[in-house]
Order: sequence, then C-alpha cells, then structure tokens
Amino acid sequence: MSIAVSVRLPEKLAAELGEVARISERSKSFLIQKALEAYLDDQADLQISIDRLHDPTDPVITLEDMRSEIDL
Repeated sequence: MSIAVSVRLPEKLAAELGEVARISERSKSFLIQKALEAYLDDQADLQISIDRLHDPTDPVITLEDMRSEIDL
C-alpha cells in the first residue's frame, strides 16, 4: 500500500530531480523513495554507532589489535 506525501522543494533541487528522472527514465517518486530509504538507513546506522560509542560495556579494540587481526 502506498501513501501520498506532498513536499515542497527549492526550484533548483526540483529541477535537478526532474533532470535525473529524465536521464534515468525513472519517476520522480521512485527517485525520492530510493533517496529517502538510503537516508533512513544511514540514520539508523548512525544511531547504532552513537549508541555503541556511549555504551561502556562495548569492548574497545586498539588499532594495533585490529591490524593484527586483519593481518596488516
């Protein structure tokens, strides 16, 4: 099921979106959906990183140990 969402874009961004849609032969809706999915995935990854950074029980690996582990 799809839900319609309305957004306002600056003219320049809307023009760039239109050009990419034309060149890629994809709809603007498709491109916006894919961009939003990528952004939300990145934000989820960022939140996991921040949570781990502030978790005192998460083990810390030294650079030397990491290099040794991957044979560098």
